[in-house]
Amino acid sequence: MATRTMQADVTVRNEGTIFLFTANTEIARAWISENVQEDATYFGGSLVVEHRYAAVLVGGMTDDGLTLD
Repeated sequence: MATRTMQADVTVRNEGTIFLFTANTEIARAWISENVQEDATYFGGSLVVEHRYAAVLVGGMTDDGLTLD
Protein backbone atom coordinates (compact mmCIF):
# COMPACT_ATOMS: atom_id res chain seq x y z
CA MET A 1 0.00 0.00 0.00
CA ALA A 2 1.46 3.35 -1.05
CA THR A 3 1.62 6.14 1.48
CA ARG A 4 0.76 9.67 0.55
CA THR A 5 2.90 12.46 1.89
CA MET A 6 1.31 15.79 2.56
CA GLN A 7 3.26 18.80 1.41
CA ALA A 8 3.28 21.81 3.72
CA ASP A 9 1.53 24.91 2.41
CA VAL A 10 4.69 26.96 2.94
CA THR A 11 8.35 26.03 3.17
CA VAL A 12 10.37 28.38 5.39
CA ARG A 13 14.14 28.50 5.09
CA ASN A 14 16.52 30.45 7.32
CA GLU A 15 19.25 31.68 4.98
CA GLY A 16 21.32 33.52 7.59
CA THR A 17 20.43 37.17 7.13
CA ILE A 18 16.96 36.55 5.68
CA PHE A 19 14.15 34.00 5.68
CA LEU A 20 12.68 32.66 2.45
CA PHE A 21 8.99 31.71 2.44
CA THR A 22 8.02 29.51 -0.51
CA ALA A 23 4.33 28.97 -1.16
CA ASN A 24 3.72 25.34 -2.16
CA THR A 25 -0.06 25.49 -2.55
CA GLU A 26 -2.57 27.80 -4.16
CA ILE A 27 -4.02 28.52 -0.70
CA ALA A 28 -0.60 29.75 0.48
CA ARG A 29 -0.12 31.88 -2.65
CA ALA A 30 -3.52 33.48 -2.09
CA TRP A 31 -2.74 34.09 1.60
CA ILE A 32 0.53 35.83 0.74
CA SER A 33 -1.17 37.89 -1.95
CA GLU A 34 -3.85 39.04 0.51
CA ASN A 35 -1.62 39.59 3.57
CA VAL A 36 1.78 40.77 2.34
CA GLN A 37 2.29 44.24 0.93
CA GLU A 38 2.56 44.53 -2.84
CA ASP A 39 6.12 45.89 -2.86
CA ALA A 40 7.52 42.85 -1.02
CA THR A 41 10.79 41.40 -2.28
CA TYR A 42 10.93 38.00 -3.96
CA PHE A 43 13.91 35.82 -4.79
CA GLY A 44 12.82 33.41 -7.48
CA GLY A 45 9.42 32.27 -6.27
CA SER A 46 10.16 32.86 -2.58
CA LEU A 47 9.13 35.77 -0.42
CA VAL A 48 12.17 37.39 1.22
CA VAL A 49 11.61 38.35 4.87
CA GLU A 50 13.91 40.00 7.39
CA HIS A 51 14.40 38.17 10.69
CA ARG A 52 12.43 40.78 12.65
CA TYR A 53 9.27 40.06 10.61
CA ALA A 54 9.56 36.29 10.18
CA ALA A 55 7.93 35.29 13.49
CA VAL A 56 4.96 37.58 12.89
CA LEU A 57 4.48 36.13 9.40
CA VAL A 58 4.71 32.55 10.71
CA GLY A 59 2.15 33.39 13.41
CA GLY A 60 -0.29 34.87 10.91
CA MET A 61 0.02 31.93 8.57
CA THR A 62 -0.46 29.31 11.27
CA ASP A 63 -3.32 31.27 12.87
CA ASP A 64 -5.08 31.10 9.51
CA GLY A 65 -4.55 27.34 9.23
CA LEU A 66 -1.58 27.12 6.87
CA THR A 67 0.96 24.38 7.48
CA LEU A 68 4.65 25.25 7.46
CA ASP A 69 7.73 23.18 6.92
